[in-house]
Amino acid sequence: MAFDSEYIKGTAQNLADYEVRRAFLRVQRNETRVKTQLDGLNALDKALKALSSAVKDMKKADKGMLVNSATFSKPDFASATVGASAVAGSYDFFVEQLASRHQLAVSGLRPEDLGSGTLTLSQDGKSFDIDMTGIDSLEALAAQINGATDNSGLKATLVRTGGEVSLVLSSDKTGAAQAIGVSHSGTSPGFAGAMDGATELAAAQDAKVRLGGENGLLLTSTSNTFDQVIDGVSLTFSKAHAPGDTPLTVEIAQDKSATREKVQAFVDAINGLLGEFDSLTASGGKGGERGALAGDASIRSMESLLGGLLRGQYDGVSLMQFGIVADAKGKLTIDSKNFEKAVAADPEAFEKLFSGEGNLFDALDKQLATYSASGGLIKSRKDSLDAQMRRVDAETERLEKQHEMFYQRYLKQYSNMARIIASMEATYGMF
Repeated sequence: MAFDSEYIKGTAQNLADYEVRRAFLRVQRNETRVKTQLDGLNALDKALKALSSAVKDMKKADKGMLVNSATFSKPDFASATVGASAVAGSYDFFVEQLASRHQLAVSGLRPEDLGSGTLTLSQDGKSFDIDMTGIDSLEALAAQINGATDNSGLKATLVRTGGEVSLVLSSDKTGAAQAIGVSHSGTSPGFAGAMDGATELAAAQDAKVRLGGENGLLLTSTSNTFDQVIDGVSLTFSKAHAPGDTPLTVEIAQDKSATREKVQAFVDAINGLLGEFDSLTASGGKGGERGALAGDASIRSMESLLGGLLRGQYDGVSLMQFGIVADAKGKLTIDSKNFEKAVAADPEAFEKLFSGEGNLFDALDKQLATYSASGGLIKSRKDSLDAQMRRVDAETERLEKQHEMFYQRYLKQYSNMARIIASMEATYGMF
């Protein structure tokens, strides 16, 4: 009976598989366990970071859970940014003039007028000099002005029209203090005449607005934006009134719909994390799929901590007092009727519940960081599992080498046996 090479290789392979099968199964079980836990922790980390990001966004000083809005009797006259601290009310404004940037046009300069003396430009109590030596074109002069080290608020451009080139000097900022001053010394008569005869294209002026109507309280600003004229409100005016015009009426009020949307976004973020907890810790009974972190005590600890924060009181008030309660499954819901009534009754307490040091967002942010930060508990758990996976990989590599050793041993033994049998059959054939 002769053994062909394929039979010998197959037998050696089967015997080598048998030698390491139990060890391989053990390693595979460990690999599956570690990968499952890593996948679970990655999902948990993603959910924690999603909530942490939402909380950080809501904590920002220019935001807030309470949303106020502004409406205008003439929408094209102004816009507003309204903060959570704004007090509801009605205000009349009369815009006498808008703030503007100073702009001068210097015409009639010729190349032969350049190349000597000093040009001094001033603005807002500061000045800088341009040495005209070697400057032989308007392009070079504009470049020297724009590149001057001490130039912090002035721009030079060239404007071409009707075959004539003008040097235009513009202030970067609005306001009367930003007026551009021009002086010179040692320059040519042509240069001095052109500079002294510069045309004012736009005046440097502050915005002037009267609160209460055309004869009301005068307010001024170097820009068209007025901050905190009304507490918690920033107004930007874009159009001036003509004498006798009806003032602009600004109504500040709570935006109930937008406030509800913000609270709903918060509730959704919390419920998203709670849902991830449920999925990851599912027991798998009654045909359900077992969660990747079923039985993990740290998840239940997180859930308990989160529940405590959500049930807590901040500045003497709680979520429940504003109609934000947990349902039978522990998820947050909004009781619309109680919510709107409570917020309307005490908007300041509602805002303080969420915002400020030591309040809900601050507490959530600090606690979530202990889990999701770069040095947090989730990272430590993942690092531990990564180390286990490296050991699994090393064990797999060792078993693969062992398998190859067994395979080569059995291949050699069966090949030798095949040669002996072949030799015996050849000898037997001689008789």
